[in-house]
Amino acid sequence: MEENAVPAKGFDDPGHEDLGIVVGTDGSEISYQAVAWAAVEAGMRGCPLHIVTSYASPIVPGAPELGPDDLRELSLKGQQVLADAASIAAHAVPGESLHISTELIFDMITGALIERSRRARLLVVGNRGLGAVRRAVLGSVSTVLARQAHCPVAIVHGVSETDPASAPKPVVIGVDGSLNSVPAIELAFEEASQRKVGLIAVHAWSDTSGFDMPVMGWDAIHTSQDVVLEAALAGYAERYPDVTVRRVVACDTPVRALLEQAENAQLVVVGSHGRGGFAGMVLGSVSTALLHLAQCPVLVVRRPSQNRVEEPAGQ
Repeated sequence: MEENAVPAKGFDDPGHEDLGIVVGTDGSEISYQAVAWAAVEAGMRGCPLHIVTSYASPIVPGAPELGPDDLRELSLKGQQVLADAASIAAHAVPGESLHISTELIFDMITGALIERSRRARLLVVGNRGLGAVRRAVLGSVSTVLARQAHCPVAIVHGVSETDPASAPKPVVIGVDGSLNSVPAIELAFEEASQRKVGLIAVHAWSDTSGFDMPVMGWDAIHTSQDVVLEAALAGYAERYPDVTVRRVVACDTPVRALLEQAENAQLVVVGSHGRGGFAGMVLGSVSTALLHLAQCPVLVVRRPSQNRVEEPAGQ
């Protein structure tokens, strides 16, 4: 383990300190990729990295109750997962002074991560993965986290920015012209600036007919929708002069338009909900689709007012 990695330890401080970036891992390959991605992100932001895993077993009707020896074995496996994750995080940012803390819990991972998101700048998980500790699909919680977390949520897929080939690729932002996309735009510019890459702003328009047919008067529609997109991005060029922006107005559904741009991107940023330039579609359905279909990490950003949501149902 590198010197910048803190040895695996429990986390029992109930205070309100900044946890920095919180990443959940279950011992699967994709969750370790999420840890590496989160470590790079923490290094860029200059904030701590907090790694969480759970050794709680899902409640299965009729299953025998776990004895002390079973719990001890699960705990040891959890400690090993955290040790491996901390080592991966340290190696992902060699030479960086990155503070890494780890936490082993005996709670259902979804609710635990949502609670910790109250003190996090960003929550990171893999989009899927069979856990070595919980024996559950980590990806099954990603949609819930994106909807209920109190901070932005990054869902990491198999392709990670830790791959050198991803370094020059741009960041993509979905813009629908509503207030819900404003925090996402802000964060997308920050991410592009930190990565020293360009930003592709995508505004999708569709007649919602469901048929791939030419749209009458598309030139006029394109011009009017480009004005909407330009207005949504107003002021950011002055605040982020180092970020080159390419505007894309697509005559397509939001999901297809964003997936097309995501094919050559290192990160896609979207709001969690919103109506407007996305032809009346709820952006929540778009972000949910991207979580499962995009091949690069997807960062879902919710408006502060959306953080006041119902508590998760105990998963």
